[in-house]
Amino acid sequence: MSHLGPEEESRKRSLRRELLEVRSGLTADDVRETGTLLAAHALELPELAHARTVAAYVSVGSEPGTRALLDTLHTRGVRVLLPALLADNDLDWGTYDGQDSLVRVRHGGRTALLEPAGGHLGPEAVLTADAVLLPGLAVDGRGMRLGRGGGSYDRVLARLERAGADPALVVLLYDSEVVDRVPAEPHDRPVHAAVTPSGVRRFGQPSPASV
Repeated sequence: MSHLGPEEESRKRSLRRELLEVRSGLTADDVRETGTLLAAHALELPELAHARTVAAYVSVGSEPGTRALLDTLHTRGVRVLLPALLADNDLDWGTYDGQDSLVRVRHGGRTALLEPAGGHLGPEAVLTADAVLLPGLAVDGRGMRLGRGGGSYDRVLARLERAGADPALVVLLYDSEVVDRVPAEPHDRPVHAAVTPSGVRRFGQPSPASV
């Protein structure tokens, strides 16, 4: 249940619409090219460079592309977990073993998602991740992330918090999606970093390289 006031809820909906409209104008080449840049910058993060297990996701449509990043992590021997959407909008997880390990799944009238084809490991599998890559539509200077509103990743973040797990939380975005302010609720958990095609932005903590 949202604890935002009517004006903040309206602002959140408007911001989502604006951001999705901009994304809808991107071409497949735009998505592919920015995905390559995203992968290069993300792989410079010490949290990913030293991770043994990374929970990620397969981008669809005009989302910032994750395929290049998934393939590089897998090639490096990193255990990559990918989500499978459950009927209640929670997420199960399975391992990524290359492009052939994905299956296209349509959930009702939604956009078809690419999910792991092998056996699923259960929602608690995300607790083993050293880093969690999150989808989003925007992030602000506090590290507060704006999602699509389905609540799946709110559940993931709440699960991590209940278990006392503290993986690196990283959101993948386009440059224009780093904004002044995202409407946030008391339970929202900030991310540690945002990766865009132009580089990495950290929130609330110094870079490991500067400590």
